[in-house]
Amino acid sequence: MKEVRIDAIEKNGQVFWQVRLGQRGLTFREELAARAFAAQLHLRMGWLRNQLAEPPM
Repeated sequence: MKEVRIDAIEKNGQVFWQVRLGQRGLTFREELAARAFAAQLHLRMGWLRNQLAEPPM
């Protein structure tokens, strides 16, 4: 599975924060919002990896 990434991008002299997972991404104006979203996404992706690795009961 892909990694969660945070990239700072500049548009029209303003800095935006883009959270990416593979080809998909969301852009935030505030770094804290981007980091909070990325942390939640990272946790959920870890949970999904664990669910896929466990054999069904």
